[in-house]
Amino acid sequence: MRIMLDHRILSRFHDRLKASTQGEHDWLEAFDLDAPRFSEAVAGIDVYVGSKLTPEDARRARRLRLVHVVGAGYDGIPLDALHPGVTVATTHHHGRSIAEHVLMSVLMLSRDVLGADRALRAGRWSNVAVDPALPFGTTLHGRRVGIIGFGETGTEVARLCQAVGLRVRAVRRDPSAPFPADLRPDWVGGDDRLPELLADSDVVVVTVPLSPATRGLIGPAELKAMGPEALLVNVARGPVVQEEALYEALGSGTIAGAALDVWWSGPPDAPSRLPFQDLPNVLMTPHHSGHTADTFAARATEIAENIDRLERGDALTNVVRAPSPGR
Repeated sequence: MRIMLDHRILSRFHDRLKASTQGEHDWLEAFDLDAPRFSEAVAGIDVYVGSKLTPEDARRARRLRLVHVVGAGYDGIPLDALHPGVTVATTHHHGRSIAEHVLMSVLMLSRDVLGADRALRAGRWSNVAVDPALPFGTTLHGRRVGIIGFGETGTEVARLCQAVGLRVRAVRRDPSAPFPADLRPDWVGGDDRLPELLADSDVVVVTVPLSPATRGLIGPAELKAMGPEALLVNVARGPVVQEEALYEALGSGTIAGAALDVWWSGPPDAPSRLPFQDLPNVLMTPHHSGHTADTFAARATEIAENIDRLERGDALTNVVRAPSPGR
């Protein structure tokens, strides 16, 4: 098969991809192709491995059998533009990496690591021993974390938070769905319990995928419900949280702080049209919470296994869009 690899990060694991697939395939690295060359190449491929296609290129790929997204979110793939015979699959393996990032972020905000770092770099000692007006940091044991979304990432966040003594509660679309037996949340409820979760949590972690139902989910009313001591961590998608509402809440003290790993725009543009970088209570990271070698090595192996299944005619894993019947 002719396989297009259109993902700069996964290309660093190209040897693993090739070694893990059993067939002799023609691999094309496409992430550096200009638009005309990309469009010409996509017309002749059987498998696309990447995260974003234009509707025009999706329609042009008439030979295409499989779109394998490099991650859990497939909002960059125009499903309606693909011909009916195309399977779309995703991959995960990012939960532990993102969960560690969440825990790190909560600790940094709880101890004002950013402020202490800035002060010491400027030659000032900023701690309660030299400044009696400085507030104390807080430990995590016994505090309450509310998780919005309880899939792979949400459950891994819960596992790490639970390990350091945080009390966990969560909301999810289907509250009756099973979750790992080693987790002991205070409660797991449906989306209708979001107001309760916000009001009853010291830390709120957003892990839901972006969809019409979740776009703008956290706005002025939700941020106000969290309270002035609460922290927000967003590792989902930027637009799940309303941009202007969050900026105003952070600037006014409506909430205590936020850790943002996802934004409202991407490179080469600025992450936001608002100057979040000027706010001292924001931890800013460039959508890299899942970017560990463990995550992408496991993804490369799983994608290779699905390519082998496709060639053998076996059922694929993590399918989010199956071919139409008869195709």
